[in-house]
Amino acid sequence: MYEDSKLNPDAKQKLSTPAKYKPEFPFLKEVDSLSLANAQMDLNKAYTNFFRDQSVGFPKFKSKHNDRASYTTNNLKGSIRIEDGKVKLPKIGFVKLKQHRPFDGVIKSATVSMTKTRKFFISILVNQAEAQWVPAQNKVGIDLGLEHFAIMTNDERVSEKVDNPRFLRKSEEKIKKAQRALSRKKIGSKNREKVRIILAKKHEKIANQRQDFLRKLSKRMVDDNQASSSRHLNRRI
Repeated sequence: MYEDSKLNPDAKQKLSTPAKYKPEFPFLKEVDSLSLANAQMDLNKAYTNFFRDQSVGFPKFKSKHNDRASYTTNNLKGSIRIEDGKVKLPKIGFVKLKQHRPFDGVIKSATVSMTKTRKFFISILVNQAEAQWVPAQNKVGIDLGLEHFAIMTNDERVSEKVDNPRFLRKSEEKIKKAQRALSRKKIGSKNREKVRIILAKKHEKIANQRQDFLRKLSKRMVDDNQASSSRHLNRRI
Protein backbone atom coordinates (compact mmCIF):
# COMPACT_ATOMS: atom_id res chain seq x y z
CA MET A 1 0.00 0.00 0.00
CA TYR A 2 2.89 2.33 0.77
CA GLU A 3 4.39 1.64 -2.68
CA ASP A 4 1.02 2.00 -4.43
CA SER A 5 0.43 5.41 -2.88
CA LYS A 6 3.76 6.63 -4.30
CA LEU A 7 4.58 8.43 -1.06
CA ASN A 8 1.30 10.33 -1.28
CA PRO A 9 -0.26 10.46 2.21
CA ASP A 10 -3.55 11.71 0.74
CA ALA A 11 -4.02 8.68 -1.51
CA LYS A 12 -7.21 6.79 -0.64
CA GLN A 13 -6.58 3.23 0.48
CA LYS A 14 -9.09 0.60 1.52
CA LEU A 15 -7.78 -0.63 4.87
CA SER A 16 -8.39 -4.16 6.06
CA THR A 17 -10.51 -4.43 9.22
CA PRO A 18 -9.37 -6.50 12.23
CA ALA A 19 -12.13 -9.03 11.41
CA LYS A 20 -10.17 -10.11 8.33
CA TYR A 21 -7.33 -11.43 10.50
CA LYS A 22 -9.43 -13.41 12.99
CA PRO A 23 -9.43 -16.70 10.99
CA GLU A 24 -5.64 -16.60 10.80
CA PHE A 25 -5.16 -15.41 14.39
CA PRO A 26 -7.94 -16.95 16.56
CA PHE A 27 -6.72 -15.16 19.74
CA LEU A 28 -8.17 -11.94 18.31
CA LYS A 29 -11.62 -13.36 19.03
CA GLU A 30 -10.89 -13.31 22.77
CA VAL A 31 -11.09 -9.51 23.00
CA ASP A 32 -13.92 -7.14 22.09
CA SER A 33 -13.97 -5.74 18.56
CA LEU A 34 -13.85 -2.09 19.65
CA SER A 35 -10.49 -2.58 21.35
CA LEU A 36 -9.15 -4.01 18.08
CA ALA A 37 -10.59 -1.05 16.17
CA ASN A 38 -8.86 1.36 18.57
CA ALA A 39 -5.55 -0.46 18.08
CA GLN A 40 -5.96 -0.13 14.31
CA MET A 41 -6.75 3.59 14.65
CA ASP A 42 -3.54 4.05 16.67
CA LEU A 43 -1.59 2.23 13.94
CA ASN A 44 -3.17 4.36 11.19
CA LYS A 45 -2.27 7.50 13.15
CA ALA A 46 1.33 6.32 13.44
CA TYR A 47 1.51 5.75 9.65
CA THR A 48 -0.09 9.15 8.98
CA ASN A 49 2.57 10.82 11.15
CA PHE A 50 5.29 8.90 9.30
CA PHE A 51 3.98 9.93 5.88
CA ARG A 52 3.65 13.54 7.04
CA ASP A 53 7.19 13.69 8.45
CA GLN A 54 9.52 10.71 8.01
CA SER A 55 11.79 11.99 10.79
CA VAL A 56 9.05 10.77 13.16
CA GLY A 57 10.16 7.24 12.32
CA PHE A 58 8.47 4.14 10.95
CA PRO A 59 5.90 2.51 13.30
CA LYS A 60 7.50 -0.09 15.57
CA PHE A 61 6.16 -3.25 17.13
CA LYS A 62 5.29 -3.06 20.80
CA SER A 63 7.63 -4.76 23.26
CA LYS A 64 6.13 -6.83 26.06
CA HIS A 65 9.10 -5.83 28.25
CA ASN A 66 9.36 -2.06 27.79
CA ASP A 67 6.10 -0.70 26.43
CA ARG A 68 3.14 0.29 28.58
CA ALA A 69 0.67 -2.60 28.73
CA SER A 70 -2.73 -1.07 27.99
CA TYR A 71 -5.77 -1.18 25.75
CA THR A 72 -8.72 1.12 25.04
CA THR A 73 -12.34 0.18 24.37
CA ASN A 74 -15.48 2.24 23.79
CA ASN A 75 -18.83 2.28 25.54
CA LEU A 76 -21.59 0.89 23.33
CA LYS A 77 -25.11 0.80 24.82
CA GLY A 78 -23.89 0.37 28.38
CA SER A 79 -21.08 -2.10 27.66
CA ILE A 80 -18.98 -0.04 30.11
CA ARG A 81 -20.65 0.94 33.37
CA ILE A 82 -20.05 1.12 37.13
CA GLU A 83 -22.39 -0.68 39.52
CA ASP A 84 -22.03 -1.58 43.21
CA GLY A 85 -18.28 -0.97 43.39
CA LYS A 86 -17.60 -2.87 40.17
CA VAL A 87 -16.87 -1.84 36.59
CA LYS A 88 -18.21 -3.77 33.63
CA LEU A 89 -15.88 -4.24 30.67
CA PRO A 90 -16.78 -5.81 27.29
CA LYS A 91 -15.97 -9.55 27.06
CA ILE A 92 -14.62 -9.49 30.64
CA GLY A 93 -17.64 -8.72 32.78
CA PHE A 94 -17.73 -7.04 36.18
CA VAL A 95 -14.43 -6.38 37.96
CA LYS A 96 -14.02 -5.00 41.50
CA LEU A 97 -12.49 -1.53 41.65
CA LYS A 98 -11.54 1.22 44.08
CA GLN A 99 -13.06 4.31 42.50
CA HIS A 100 -10.97 7.45 42.84
CA ARG A 101 -13.94 9.84 42.70
CA PRO A 102 -17.57 9.79 41.54
CA PHE A 103 -18.54 11.52 38.30
CA ASP A 104 -21.64 12.55 36.35
CA GLY A 105 -21.95 12.20 32.60
CA VAL A 106 -21.94 9.67 29.79
CA ILE A 107 -19.03 7.21 29.63
CA LYS A 108 -17.34 7.42 26.21
CA SER A 109 -14.39 5.05 26.55
CA ALA A 110 -12.12 3.29 29.04
CA THR A 111 -8.39 2.58 29.00
CA VAL A 112 -7.11 -0.33 31.10
CA SER A 113 -3.40 -0.35 31.92
CA MET A 114 -1.05 -2.55 33.92
CA THR A 115 2.03 -1.30 35.77
CA LYS A 116 5.30 -3.20 36.01
CA THR A 117 4.28 -4.34 39.49
CA ARG A 118 1.15 -5.94 37.97
CA LYS A 119 -1.33 -3.39 39.31
CA PHE A 120 -4.27 -2.58 37.07
CA PHE A 121 -5.76 0.87 36.55
CA ILE A 122 -8.70 2.05 34.49
CA SER A 123 -9.04 5.57 33.11
CA ILE A 124 -12.60 6.46 32.08
CA LEU A 125 -13.37 9.21 29.56
CA VAL A 126 -16.67 10.94 30.37
CA ASN A 127 -18.68 13.49 28.42
CA GLN A 128 -20.10 15.96 30.94
CA ALA A 129 -21.18 19.58 31.15
CA GLU A 130 -18.35 22.08 31.32
CA ALA A 131 -17.85 23.54 34.78
CA GLN A 132 -18.18 27.30 35.19
CA TRP A 133 -14.81 29.02 35.36
CA VAL A 134 -14.28 31.16 38.46
CA PRO A 135 -11.38 33.67 38.21
CA ALA A 136 -8.84 33.62 41.04
CA GLN A 137 -8.87 36.52 43.46
CA ASN A 138 -5.25 36.13 44.54
CA LYS A 139 -1.97 35.02 43.01
CA VAL A 140 1.10 33.21 44.27
CA GLY A 141 4.59 33.29 42.80
CA ILE A 142 6.60 30.03 42.80
CA ASP A 143 10.39 29.92 42.47
CA LEU A 144 11.81 26.41 42.11
CA GLY A 145 15.22 25.93 43.70
CA LEU A 146 17.95 23.40 44.52
CA GLU A 147 18.27 23.61 48.31
CA HIS A 148 14.50 24.00 48.67
CA PHE A 149 11.83 22.46 46.47
CA ALA A 150 10.16 25.86 46.03
CA ILE A 151 9.81 29.32 47.54
CA MET A 152 6.23 30.64 47.37
CA THR A 153 5.36 34.32 47.69
CA ASN A 154 1.75 35.54 48.02
CA ASP A 155 0.09 38.89 47.25
CA GLU A 156 1.11 40.24 50.67
CA ARG A 157 4.78 39.50 49.83
CA VAL A 158 4.99 36.82 52.49
CA SER A 159 7.34 34.01 51.45
CA GLU A 160 7.34 30.36 52.45
CA LYS A 161 10.14 27.88 51.84
CA VAL A 162 9.09 24.31 50.99
CA ASP A 163 11.74 21.72 51.82
CA ASN A 164 12.86 19.26 49.17
CA PRO A 165 11.81 15.77 50.38
CA ARG A 166 14.47 13.93 48.28
CA PHE A 167 12.63 10.61 48.25
CA LEU A 168 15.14 9.03 45.85
CA ARG A 169 18.18 9.76 48.03
CA LYS A 170 16.49 8.29 51.10
CA SER A 171 15.77 5.02 49.24
CA GLU A 172 18.96 4.95 47.15
CA GLU A 173 20.69 2.17 49.12
CA LYS A 174 17.62 -0.10 49.00
CA ILE A 175 17.34 0.38 45.22
CA LYS A 176 21.05 -0.33 44.69
CA LYS A 177 20.73 -3.52 46.74
CA ALA A 178 17.75 -4.68 44.64
CA GLN A 179 19.58 -3.81 41.41
CA ARG A 180 22.61 -5.87 42.44
CA ALA A 181 20.36 -8.79 43.34
CA LEU A 182 18.66 -8.53 39.93
CA SER A 183 21.97 -8.52 38.06
CA ARG A 184 22.97 -11.81 39.73
CA LYS A 185 19.84 -13.68 38.64
CA LYS A 186 19.71 -15.75 35.47
CA ILE A 187 17.84 -14.06 32.63
CA GLY A 188 14.44 -15.68 32.11
CA SER A 189 14.36 -17.41 35.49
CA LYS A 190 11.49 -17.21 37.98
CA ASN A 191 13.81 -15.83 40.67
CA ARG A 192 14.82 -12.97 38.36
CA GLU A 193 11.14 -12.16 37.78
CA LYS A 194 10.53 -12.05 41.55
CA VAL A 195 13.45 -9.67 42.11
CA ARG A 196 12.37 -7.56 39.12
CA ILE A 197 8.96 -7.04 40.73
CA ILE A 198 10.62 -6.13 44.06
CA LEU A 199 12.76 -3.50 42.30
CA ALA A 200 9.78 -2.18 40.35
CA LYS A 201 7.80 -1.82 43.60
CA LYS A 202 10.61 0.25 45.14
CA HIS A 203 10.63 2.58 42.12
CA GLU A 204 6.82 2.71 42.21
CA LYS A 205 6.91 3.67 45.91
CA ILE A 206 9.18 6.64 45.14
CA ALA A 207 6.93 7.72 42.26
CA ASN A 208 3.87 7.49 44.53
CA GLN A 209 5.63 9.50 47.27
CA ARG A 210 6.52 12.24 44.79
CA GLN A 211 2.99 12.32 43.38
CA ASP A 212 1.47 12.42 46.87
CA PHE A 213 3.80 15.28 47.88
CA LEU A 214 2.96 17.34 44.76
CA ARG A 215 -0.78 16.78 45.05
CA LYS A 216 -0.90 17.69 48.74
CA LEU A 217 1.21 20.80 48.14
CA SER A 218 -0.90 21.97 45.19
CA LYS A 219 -4.12 21.35 47.17
CA ARG A 220 -2.77 23.33 50.11
CA MET A 221 -1.88 26.21 47.79
CA VAL A 222 -5.41 26.23 46.35
CA ASP A 223 -7.02 26.00 49.80
CA ASP A 224 -4.83 28.82 51.14
CA ASN A 225 -5.69 30.93 48.08
CA GLN A 226 -9.41 30.36 48.61
CA ALA A 227 -9.12 31.17 52.31
CA SER A 228 -7.20 34.34 51.50
CA SER A 229 -9.88 35.33 48.97
CA SER A 230 -12.54 34.82 51.62
CA ARG A 231 -10.66 37.05 54.10
CA HIS A 232 -10.29 39.81 51.49
CA LEU A 233 -14.01 39.54 50.70
CA ASN A 234 -14.94 39.88 54.39
CA ARG A 235 -12.74 42.98 54.66
CA ARG A 236 -14.49 44.60 51.68
CA ILE A 237 -17.94 43.82 53.12
